[in-house]
Amino acid sequence: MVSNLRDSLADRFLSGSPSDSVEWAIAEGLTPYETAVAFMEARVQAVADGEARELVWLVEHPPLYTAGTSAQASDLVDPERFPVHQTGRGGQYTYHGPGQRVAYVMLDLKRRDPDLRRYVAALEAWLIRTLDAFNIRGERREDRVGVWVRRPDKGETAEDKIAAIGIRVRRWATYHGISLNVEPDLSHFSGIVPCGVTQHGVTSLVDLGIPVTMPEVDAVMRKAFEEIFGPTERVEAPLLPGN
Repeated sequence: MVSNLRDSLADRFLSGSPSDSVEWAIAEGLTPYETAVAFMEARVQAVADGEARELVWLVEHPPLYTAGTSAQASDLVDPERFPVHQTGRGGQYTYHGPGQRVAYVMLDLKRRDPDLRRYVAALEAWLIRTLDAFNIRGERREDRVGVWVRRPDKGETAEDKIAAIGIRVRRWATYHGISLNVEPDLSHFSGIVPCGVTQHGVTSLVDLGIPVTMPEVDAVMRKAFEEIFGPTERVEAPLLPGN
């Protein structure tokens, strides 16, 4: 069942300082997960202290699994397949890897609206608008977070997950964020029960027959983000240890 409440919550999630734009950075290559988390921890502290601007950081990771705060040990089907990272974000097990666009979203909710339900609804709306640009109908579900697509080719009630959401908040500054399956190896999801959901599968833009590149997806994501969260400014990707 689609949540009308979450639809209404997600209208606009603008900053109380309309002159401020969100920094928008895209990392090249594959970013190690531990490095990404260390950077986010420091940046979120600075955002919360008013010492850094808000940031959306787009990355790809090498193949790995992450365990959220609600992860069940039984959902880690193949613990030896890829590295497993414990993380403080909400949610259960998920997969990250090449061909999946991960967006780490570091916003100051004090300047927007300190309402976590509304923030998650805004992230869902961002993903749904992105998919709509590729003529894919992404949908919310009342009983599970993320964005889903119906798969009538697999059965009358079949649907697959195309995007995941997992957030963490510190002093009303957000981090972690969303992941959108562009062209990952979908077989890599078989090492876990993604987000604890056994009744449905996973899909991607390319799996749905949309031959799209990551830069094309990034451009659409940026436009859709600005429609909900406000203007962005392209900046250089963070300089990380080892770069």
